[in-house]
Amino acid sequence: MRTPQTETYDRPNPQLLILEQNKQLHRHLKHESQRYNITISHNLHQVVRHGLLHNGSRPDLVVIDVSHTRAMRGLELGKELRAYDQTIPLLLITRESSEDLALAALRIGINDYIKEPFTHEEFSERITYWLNHGSIHYLVKPDTQPQNTDTLSHILVGTSAIIHAVRADIAKIACTQSNVLITGETGTGKEVVARAIHRNSDRRHGNFVSVNCAAIPETLLESELFGHEHGAFTGATRSNQGKLEQAQDGTILFDEIGEMAPSAQTKILRVIEERQMQRLGGRNTHHLNIRLLAATNQDLEQAMKLKQFRSDLFYRLNVARIHLPPLRERKEDIPVLTEHFIREFNPKFHREVQGLTEDALTTLLQYSWPGNIRELRNLIEASFIHLPTPTTRRMDLPPQFRMKAKECASLPQNERDRILSALLSTKWSRTKAAKKLQWSRMTLYRKMVKHKIMKRQSRDWKTVETREP
Repeated sequence: MRTPQTETYDRPNPQLLILEQNKQLHRHLKHESQRYNITISHNLHQVVRHGLLHNGSRPDLVVIDVSHTRAMRGLELGKELRAYDQTIPLLLITRESSEDLALAALRIGINDYIKEPFTHEEFSERITYWLNHGSIHYLVKPDTQPQNTDTLSHILVGTSAIIHAVRADIAKIACTQSNVLITGETGTGKEVVARAIHRNSDRRHGNFVSVNCAAIPETLLESELFGHEHGAFTGATRSNQGKLEQAQDGTILFDEIGEMAPSAQTKILRVIEERQMQRLGGRNTHHLNIRLLAATNQDLEQAMKLKQFRSDLFYRLNVARIHLPPLRERKEDIPVLTEHFIREFNPKFHREVQGLTEDALTTLLQYSWPGNIRELRNLIEASFIHLPTPTTRRMDLPPQFRMKAKECASLPQNERDRILSALLSTKWSRTKAAKKLQWSRMTLYRKMVKHKIMKRQSRDWKTVETREP
C-alpha cells in the first residue's frame, strides 16, 4: 500500500496486539520486545471478552498475521475488529499480494499490509510508521469526547477520497503551530476537526477552549475573551479569567468567526500580532502561548469585499486551511455513516437494528442533505422511535423526510449522483451499473476515477474479492 520512510517513535510504552502470530513473526517480535508492550492472542473473541479493546488496555496498533492461511481470513478479522473500533491502526501480514487484496483491505479499514517474506528492518519501519501516523485516526478519543453530542464526533467516518484528504490535512497541520481556518457548511463538523487538530498536536495536554462568536452578545464578547478585574464594571464583584487565558499552553477555537463584531476583530488581530493581552479594568499584561483556530460557514473572502470582515485578520487566520465537504458531495459515505449511527443508537434504544433495506438507502441517496451529517444522524435517531422491524425500511423513515426526498428525486441528478445511484442499486456491479447508465464499462471506470468514487465497505467480506467477468 505504501513505502514508509525511515523514522523513529519516541512515545513511551506503545501497546501492540498481535493476532494469529506465526514463527517468522515471533522471531521479529523478539527484537521489538524491549521497545513495545506486546500482547499475543490467537482468538479475537477472547480479546474482546477480556476487554483488550477498551480504553484502559486499548492497543496503539493491531498486527493481523495470516501468512499461514488465506488472506481472506485477515480481511475477515479486520472487518470484525472494525466493528469494535474504527480507529486503531491495522497492519495485515500475508503471503498474498495483489491489487484486489490492497483495495479490499482499504475498503474494510485495514491501514496497510506487508507481504512475507520480509526483513526485520521493513517490519520495524511499518510498525513505527503507523504508531506515528495512525494516531490521527483517533481524533476525539472516547475518554475526551465533548459532552455535547452535537459536536459530531463521527464526522471523519467514511471511505470516500474526499474524507481521506481531510484526514491527511489534519495529520499534516496538527504537528505545526500555524493558525488554521476551518470552513464548511453548518453540520459538517468543524469543531470536531478543531478538536482533532488539538488532540494530535503537542498542545494536547493543554486546554481546548471554544468560543461561539455568534452566541455571545457584542457587549459581553470582550469580557468573555479577555476577562476582567474586580470592579471593572457594574456587577464585576470578582476578577475573572477570559477564554484567552483559559487556553494558555493550549488551543482556542473562534467558532463562527464571521459573526464576530468589527470591534472585537480589531482586538483579536492585536492579540495574534502581539501574543499578549490585558483584562478589562486591569493594568497587568498577560503573555499568551496559545494556538488560534477559526471556523466559519460564511464566505469570508466575500465578506472582506463587503467590508464586513477585516482582511488583515483573515490573512492572519488563513495560514493553513481545511474545508469540510457537505454530505451531498460525499454521498458514498452515507451507508458507512448510517451503519455508524445504527451502532450508536442500538444500545440507547435497546434495539438490534441490522441496517437499512435497499429502498430506504436509495431514498437517503436521493436527498440533498442541507443539514449535512447532523441531519442524517437526527433522521436515523427519529427512525428508531417507532421502528417495528429489525431493518429500517423506507416506510420507517419520517413522512416529512420521505416527502422531501421524493421532491429531490424529481430534480435532475448530477453525473456523480447518477453513477452512485446506479452502483448502489446494482450492489456495486460495474457491469450492471454501466448497462443501466447505457455506458461501456471502461466509460464507467473513467467516470468513477474522475469523480473519486470508491466502493464502500461490503457487508459480505467475500464479495470484495470477487472479480466481475
